[in-house]
Amino acid sequence: MALKNDQYNQILREYDSRRISNKHALDHRMEHAYSLIPELRTLEEEIITLSAKCGRLALRSNDSNLSELKAGISELNARKEALLIREGLPTDYLQMHYQCNKCQDTGYINNAKCNCFKQAISDLMYSGSNIKSILANENFSKFSFNFYSDDYVDESLSLSPLSNMQKVVACCKNFIKHFNKNHDNLLLLGNTGVGKTFLANCIAKELLDRGYTVIYLTSFRLFDILEKHKFSKDDDSSYVASYQFDYILDCDLLIIDDLGTELNNAFINSQLYLIINERLLRQKATIISTNLSLPNINTNYGERIFSRIVSSYSVQRIVGEDIRLLKAVNQIDSQ
Repeated sequence: MALKNDQYNQILREYDSRRISNKHALDHRMEHAYSLIPELRTLEEEIITLSAKCGRLALRSNDSNLSELKAGISELNARKEALLIREGLPTDYLQMHYQCNKCQDTGYINNAKCNCFKQAISDLMYSGSNIKSILANENFSKFSFNFYSDDYVDESLSLSPLSNMQKVVACCKNFIKHFNKNHDNLLLLGNTGVGKTFLANCIAKELLDRGYTVIYLTSFRLFDILEKHKFSKDDDSSYVASYQFDYILDCDLLIIDDLGTELNNAFINSQLYLIINERLLRQKATIISTNLSLPNINTNYGERIFSRIVSSYSVQRIVGEDIRLLKAVNQIDSQ
């Protein structure tokens, strides 16, 4: 299924804007560097001249002087980098900087859509549902173990909340490290406010930064899309839902947040099994967070779904106090 023309053009305009912004930023850096180090301009011009000569010789299959020219270019680049370092500037200061180095902000690699383009499509299709807008505050650099107590041991885990969370975070980082090899899945269990969604967002941020496609949906939003995909008769709604359904099955990471908050019925169960099973078959990773216990998952969704989850997901239970409540109390106390 293809994007509508206006949607496709909207994404292409964003890539045009990125490239223009990249060029303006480079021009600004060049102006700054040349004002600090006038010699750089001459070096850059010499490198361009020698590179052009290399290109002409390569077209003529003339290798006699090619190695000498390449050596000259390397020497000039080394001098340029030394001057930049001397002024405290990075060695790539005079190079184009891209948001996506894989496709150089074109959206395509060898006529195939880059992962960043696929993510742009999913962001467009799930407008208002993706997590990009909150990842600036919910990532590992903002994560704190200070909200997890080391004063008592949870009997069911034989660990303190702090020790357990350290174990869970280590598991999540291992999930990220081996993401493209192991095709793992995570089930995050725990009461409201213990950090399940925050942790899922931390993982999403790391994987988005590595160029993977990530879709975040609450369970309510997920099943709303699945219902529209199955039953909608409206052309536009059906079109969007079908496209969303394709991406739900095929994105690199699907996050289903707050499973169990939706109204449960036979349709929900059948669709959840479809999503879980199909993504397992495609070796696509899924993270599910829920307030439900394992026995409750079995009761609510049945043996078939329960079996697929416990056999194919790393189950991580988080214990502790409601962090949102603790933050609210701390904010009141500080006033």
